[in-house]
Amino acid sequence: MNKLSYKTIKETIYEEKLPNGLQVFLLPKQDVAKTYGIFMTNYGSIDRTFIPIQTEEEVTVPDGVAHFLEHKLFEKEDRDVFTDFLKQGASPNAYTSFTKTAYLFSATKMVEENVTTLLDFVQSPFFSNESVEKEKGIIAQEIKMYDDQPDWQSFMGTIKNMFKNNPVNIDIAGTVSSINTITKDDLYTCYNTFYHPSNMVLFVIGNFDYTKLFNMIKKNQNDKNFPPISIIKREVPDEPVSVFKKESVINLPVSIPKVTIGIKEFNKQLSDENFLKRETFQGMLLDYFFSPSGTFYEQLYEENLIDDSFEYSTTVEETFSFSLISSNTEHPNEFANRVKHLLLSTNGLTISEVEFSVMKKKRIGQLLRSMNSLEFIANQYINYYFSENDFFKQFSFIQDLNVQELNAFLAKWIDEERLTVCKIENEA
Repeated sequence: MNKLSYKTIKETIYEEKLPNGLQVFLLPKQDVAKTYGIFMTNYGSIDRTFIPIQTEEEVTVPDGVAHFLEHKLFEKEDRDVFTDFLKQGASPNAYTSFTKTAYLFSATKMVEENVTTLLDFVQSPFFSNESVEKEKGIIAQEIKMYDDQPDWQSFMGTIKNMFKNNPVNIDIAGTVSSINTITKDDLYTCYNTFYHPSNMVLFVIGNFDYTKLFNMIKKNQNDKNFPPISIIKREVPDEPVSVFKKESVINLPVSIPKVTIGIKEFNKQLSDENFLKRETFQGMLLDYFFSPSGTFYEQLYEENLIDDSFEYSTTVEETFSFSLISSNTEHPNEFANRVKHLLLSTNGLTISEVEFSVMKKKRIGQLLRSMNSLEFIANQYINYYFSENDFFKQFSFIQDLNVQELNAFLAKWIDEERLTVCKIENEA
């Protein structure tokens, strides 16, 4: 095992890549009672067109397979895995995003047993025609539930406005019609391709003996057989710089309209330092302008255009990036126009050295506060690893940034062709 020491934040990680390609990170913390384990694959809903492992012909699977797989892996021929975890005092869960699928647990005891259960259930798929058909009805109900949620419809509506070709514009769960076409063979094709250990990371953080736990993990993996490691070939469609649609309206039974403004950030493929810099600058600028202490927030609040639902976020992935600004508002048109006007006005602004120093301190402070969460550390560390970055080195990276870099970014940040609006309004 390699020992990674981070003196600034007083953390130590033990890591090793196993012969089968699985990357393992262990972060022991003897001062906490809980342990959190997460087993993540670099595979999400956008990975729908690819060349399956050990074949040469490209395939496109139905929308929603990644999410469908997440559901099905918990169900085995003779039992439900949730029960296994509960018997061991653990709370299990899982999630699928546009780019990742993760299986996780938290527990205060029986850590080695729970890590074993986590590895074993993810690495022993069982799909039958009968169980696949049964799951379709369950997921269809989930999809229909989200169809009526204004927040989710606003989120996906804005993304669909922004992206024309990138499959991020497809709902993570797929559609009722798309999941009805999913077969057992589709599940095995995606599982065998994307759930190879070389495409996965195991991260365990909390109160445990890291030497004993690592030896158990190593033995667990050595006792299993996997195909040879191979590079996964995924299709990344070309995407225009400008938004696909400037505006859309979705009618739902809401008492107050909801409006989301989307910024389609530059979508060149990102990795290494470029990924980190874009995420940092986008987050810093949104916070600078739209946090409760920001000048734009104050203007919107004084003009009675926003309420407590106001929020903003930025998402940076290797093949797409976007930022969202949203609020419930009694004045949807005024709010949309005002936010767009404020965003466009940033082209002529310059951040001072003093302001940038405050921005950096605030960003580092936010990260340090988040480090109290085991879940945050584990999820972020893996996500950064997949983008070829070290999450814990972010602190020194931020310190080394200079205001000239930020202002060069700010000068090109907003373009009217990359702005879109999605409105959720009451049904007529």
